[in-house]
Amino acid sequence: MAWVYIVLAGILETVWAFYMKKSAGFTVVGPSVVTIVTMIMSFALLSIAMRSLPLGTAYTVWTGIGAVGAFGVGVVVLGESATPLRLIAALLIVSGILLMKLASPSE
Repeated sequence: MAWVYIVLAGILETVWAFYMKKSAGFTVVGPSVVTIVTMIMSFALLSIAMRSLPLGTAYTVWTGIGAVGAFGVGVVVLGESATPLRLIAALLIVSGILLMKLASPSE
C-alpha cells in the first residue's frame, strides 16, 4: 500500500506545482488555495508511505514523479519546449525511479 501512497503523493506534487505556477506567486486566490491543499495532501501521503519505505526511496520516488509530472504538464498544458535533451533528462529520472523501486525491499 505504501507504493500506492507514494505514487498518489507524487501525482499531487505535480498538481501543486502546476497550480503554484498558476497562482502567480500566490497572488491569485483560487490556484493558491489549490496549491496549499494539494501540498498538504501530498506531504501527508508521503509521510504515510515513509512508515514502511526507506527514506531515500520514498523521497526519490516522490520528487521524481513530481518532477517528471511537472515537466509533462509544462510541455502538454503550458506549451513549454520538449527538446531532445529535456526528454532524455526526463527519461533518466523515470529510469532512476524504476531502479529505486527494483532496489527497494518488498513490503
